[in-house]
Amino acid sequence: MVVDKIKNLGIYSNISARLAKGIEYINNTDFSKIDLGTYKIEGDDVFAMVQEYDTKNIEDCKLEGHKKYIDIQYIISGDEKIGLTTLNNQPLIEQNDEGDYSFYKGESTLIKFEAGTFGIFFPDDLHMPGVKLNEISKVRKVVVKVRA
Repeated sequence: MVVDKIKNLGIYSNISARLAKGIEYINNTDFSKIDLGTYKIEGDDVFAMVQEYDTKNIEDCKLEGHKKYIDIQYIISGDEKIGLTTLNNQPLIEQNDEGDYSFYKGESTLIKFEAGTFGIFFPDDLHMPGVKLNEISKVRKVVVKVRA
């Protein structure tokens, strides 16, 4: 997993050609002028989901992972905590192969993500997005899904 500031995003372009496409999309898109929704970048191999939601109490958030896709999560506005840990025998709560998500029970380290922060989460990383900091607040983010 990677957690960094958006000014450093380009550093990670050499990891894979698909990841480079997702990074290029984030670096070249004005998210203040784009509607919420899903945007194809390279078919089903690379696509973006622009989202807005209210953060929640930690007990209302789920630790999740993906097998087929790498996530690039970039906070456009607002702030949240994201729980992070490595997949390591955590009890599986729910698995949806078609939707490419699994939910797990387990502990994670909460990291503050604010506007201008991004994370790259690989298939062996678990993440718990949407955790409130001190109070519930609105977050706007883009999640770029990159086929692993």
